[in-house]
Amino acid sequence: MSTKRDQGAAFCRRMRREFLWQAGAGFGAVALSSLLDGEGFFSGRASAATPSANPLAEKPPHFAPKAKSIIFLFMYGGPSHIDTFDYKPDMVGMDGKNVDVKTFGRAGHRNQGRIVEPRWKFKQHGECGKWVSDLFPNVADCVDDIAFLHSMTADSPIHGSAMLMMNSGKILSGSPALGSWVNYGLGSVNENLPGFVVMLDPSGGPISGAKNWSSGYMPATYQGTVLRSQGSPILDLQAPEGTSRGVQREMLDSISAINARHVAQRTDTDDLAARIASYELAYRLQEHAPEAVDLADEDAETLALYGADTPRTADFGRRCLIARRLVERGVRCIQLYSGGAHNDDNWDAHGDLEKNHNRHAGATDRPVAALLKDLKRRGLLESTLVVWGGEFGRQPTAEYAKGSGRDHNAYGFTMWMAGGGIKGGVSVGSTDELGSAAVENPMHVKNLHATILHQLGLEPNRLSYFYSGLDQKLVGVEHVDPIKEIIA
Repeated sequence: MSTKRDQGAAFCRRMRREFLWQAGAGFGAVALSSLLDGEGFFSGRASAATPSANPLAEKPPHFAPKAKSIIFLFMYGGPSHIDTFDYKPDMVGMDGKNVDVKTFGRAGHRNQGRIVEPRWKFKQHGECGKWVSDLFPNVADCVDDIAFLHSMTADSPIHGSAMLMMNSGKILSGSPALGSWVNYGLGSVNENLPGFVVMLDPSGGPISGAKNWSSGYMPATYQGTVLRSQGSPILDLQAPEGTSRGVQREMLDSISAINARHVAQRTDTDDLAARIASYELAYRLQEHAPEAVDLADEDAETLALYGADTPRTADFGRRCLIARRLVERGVRCIQLYSGGAHNDDNWDAHGDLEKNHNRHAGATDRPVAALLKDLKRRGLLESTLVVWGGEFGRQPTAEYAKGSGRDHNAYGFTMWMAGGGIKGGVSVGSTDELGSAAVENPMHVKNLHATILHQLGLEPNRLSYFYSGLDQKLVGVEHVDPIKEIIA
């Protein structure tokens, strides 16, 4: 028969166990899980590669990659899928007809609209017989190397939040961009150039600005670096006038010495290492960045291929050519923006669809095709993943009572991928007969991101960064599959 003392002791033991379990909302169990994970107890779970004193140090992928770099050709503003790569023959002859169709864009939710039939003719191209509009005669020559995704969906039909989602996987600001995740997971193979480069349209940056290439809650080392195709490639890159190379060298030696002491003493956190790595990179950029954007050693045939010698295509052609040069130099992620600022300075065709898309397709079609062809002939396409698309598509109906302008469409739109272990000459998914919404094999932006990470050798559901008490992921908390139909 137990005594009151025995009962009291048992009660205390029970209370101690409950306290240890519940204290700090179970953080004791989290700490234990972390320790066990470090010993390999949870073999199926992994975050990024092993931390290093240099955050940009090259890291091993989770598995053998198909791609080493990614070039994201961002058609800012939202190109019309039904006027480019999503052939809708049933719409021909319906121009001006009012139909019942649910849409959601800048003008809000609507249940009816006036059909704007495709304004360009479509023809079949390549061995795969892909239908492509006359807007892209040069890209049409490359369809056997391209996988078209015709049933893309996103969470927002508004530029700002849609841009953030396409770039960071979230509709709210504060999360790292795709390029930041890539460099966090893999590091950089070139210590003299940024691992994540952004090249903007001459008309200006996109809505939401630098948030689109921000490193969010990660160290600033992983954020995108804006590179200019003419003039000084990076603003404020050069040292103050009068600073000799000898003085600069002494500054770098001092920074390197601080870094060495930090590593030896294991002091502070990764944030200090990130800042030191940034200082060292800034010094090396002064020498290597101008060379990367200098096209003087490119032959006349290559310059003509990209349209760098033609006013209409010169800017985007130069940037596509620089993207190829950056891939050759080991840069992980390069993003090129077609279109900037607002309204018709980008693909946001609310008024005159024909004027808008003729302008922007005319400036990009030849350079984009040249990039694919040039990468392929140099043996780089198989290791370089090229992605084309905007933040959403456009509606099949007119936005206004008159004119051919289309509103935004996040219910169904087209993007495409090429190279980097992606099948060519295939099309996946479809929208309805009007192109208003995805109906077959709907694919979310998260599936696109998962595919990109997968091709780079990163498991999208394992790549994580601990922040605010959570293992944050580009693809979010739920399991997301890559688009397996297009993976070779």
